[in-house]
Amino acid sequence: MRKLFLALLPILLFAETSDILECSKIFEERKHELELKLEQIDEQRQAYEALKDATEAMLKKREAKLLKEAQELNVTRAKLEAEKREIEALIAKNEELLKAIKEAKANKVSQTYAKMKASAAAQILSNMKPEEAASIISTLKPKTVGQILAKMDPVKASKITLLLEDRTSVK
Repeated sequence: MRKLFLALLPILLFAETSDILECSKIFEERKHELELKLEQIDEQRQAYEALKDATEAMLKKREAKLLKEAQELNVTRAKLEAEKREIEALIAKNEELLKAIKEAKANKVSQTYAKMKASAAAQILSNMKPEEAASIISTLKPKTVGQILAKMDPVKASKITLLLEDRTSVK
């Protein structure tokens, strides 16, 4: 038996060595596959990090641009508000000037009619539209108005009187 065992021993040892070599070979192949996978994962991680950094840089750049545009808009808005206030002040001033001019014009017309004889003023005012005549007569003294209306055609005088009444009731 001993001879048999000695004869089979090299076969058994060779078989075990062969299995060990085959297992080592499988482990080496698997190790190589895992190393390739690890390299791929590392490359993808590096690509991800680069993309992340680029995205963050782009976002920071956009935020800075938006902040700058917002500041520019605020400056423009402030300028527009200042210009609006200036324009409103000019409009108010122009309205005051226009009112003063209208008053001066009305006073001038009023003075002109006040200096005229009642009959001449009545003749001129009779040829005007009743609204225009009422506008002029409303600036005169009551005594002068009475004298002018007395010299006018009664129908025209009554229309003007009604318009004068409406003006005084509105004010």
